[in-house]
Amino acid sequence: MAGVVRKPTRQALVRGVAIGGGAPVTVQAMTKTDTRNVEETCRQALSLAGQGASIVRLAVPDAEAAAALVAIRRQVNVPLVADIHFDHRLALQSLKAGVDKLRINPGNLGGRENLSLVAREARARGVPLRVGVNAGSLERDILEMHGGPTARAIAESALRNAGYLQDLGFDDIVISAKSSDVSTCVDAYRIISSKCDFPLHVGITETGPGLRGIIKSAAGIGALLLEGIGDTIRVSLTAPPEQEVLAGRLVLQSLGLQSGPDIVSCPTCGRVRGPLLEIAAQVAAALEGVERPLKVAVMGCEVNGPGEAREADLGMALTRNGAVLFSRGEVVRTGTASDVLLELIRMAIKEDNPCPETKKSS
Repeated sequence: MAGVVRKPTRQALVRGVAIGGGAPVTVQAMTKTDTRNVEETCRQALSLAGQGASIVRLAVPDAEAAAALVAIRRQVNVPLVADIHFDHRLALQSLKAGVDKLRINPGNLGGRENLSLVAREARARGVPLRVGVNAGSLERDILEMHGGPTARAIAESALRNAGYLQDLGFDDIVISAKSSDVSTCVDAYRIISSKCDFPLHVGITETGPGLRGIIKSAAGIGALLLEGIGDTIRVSLTAPPEQEVLAGRLVLQSLGLQSGPDIVSCPTCGRVRGPLLEIAAQVAAALEGVERPLKVAVMGCEVNGPGEAREADLGMALTRNGAVLFSRGEVVRTGTASDVLLELIRMAIKEDNPCPETKKSS
C-alpha cells in the first residue's frame, strides 16, 4: 500500500505460513467450540480456513482437550495453535500432538524450569511460541510499578516474558500485547515495536458484539498497520468466528495489504434514483469470495455517480431511466437497475477477464 512502510521483523514459520520478515500480513482466527468435541472443532476450523483464516487457534484448558488435538491434527491441514494457560504439561502434550505453534504467557506456567521444558520441546519440533499478554493478567509487580494496566505496563510484561525465553536460548518468538482499550493497546504495541524486532500478532481483545466490536478492532488494528506495525492479526468479536475472519480480511483489503474487491458506494441522499442500499449489499455479498484486486463502484445518481463509476474497474450508476454500467471508464450497458446489477456481478466474478467488451443495450 502506498505510504505504508512495514517495520522489518524476524520471521516465524507456522506450518509453512510465514509471520513477519516481509511476508504478507495474515488473518488468524480462534475456534469457539469445545476442543474436546473433535467433530465440531474440525468442522469449525475447516470453515475458518475456507473463509480465509491462515492460522487457527484452539483453546486447550485440560488434558482431554489436549488429547483431542491428535485427532484434530489428522483431519485439519490448516496451521493449528494451542492456547495454553497455567499448566506447562498441556503445552508439552499439545506439542506431541503435532500443533504448529503455542500461545503461552511464560509468567503463568509455574516457573523457569517448566518454561525451559516447553521451550526445549518447541525448539526440537521447530514450533514457534507466541508470548501473549493481556491487560487483565499482568504480573503483580508490574501493576504496582505502573499503577495499573497501562500501555507501558503491558509492553514491559511482554518484553520481560520474551526475555525469559531468550535467556533459555529460544528466540522463535511472536509477541502479542492486548487490551480492550484501543489507545492503550496501540501505545503498547508501539513501545514493543520500538524495542524489539520480533514479529507482532496484533489485535484488540474483548471488543464486544457486532458493529461495536468491529469498529474498535478496525480502529486499533488499522492504526497500527498504517504505521507499519503488525505481521498477523486476529479480530476478537462476541460473534461467530467466521465474522472475525471476514472483518480481518476487510481491514487488510481496505489498507491495500491483501488483495480483494474495493467496493465504493455513495451514502445516498434525497437524489438517489433507486434502492441503492439493497443493490450495494447484493454486490458486497456476491463479491465476498473474490480475492483479486478489483475496484467496483455502486453509485446512486447522476451527480457524482458517473465520475466515480468511470474511475473504477467496474461501476454502475443509477439514473432517471434505470442504470448505466461502466467497464474501465467506458459505458458498456444501459438498462434497468436489476439487469445492470446482474451484469456487473457476472463481470466481477468472471474468472478469466473481469471486464470483457459488451455491446450497449437498453
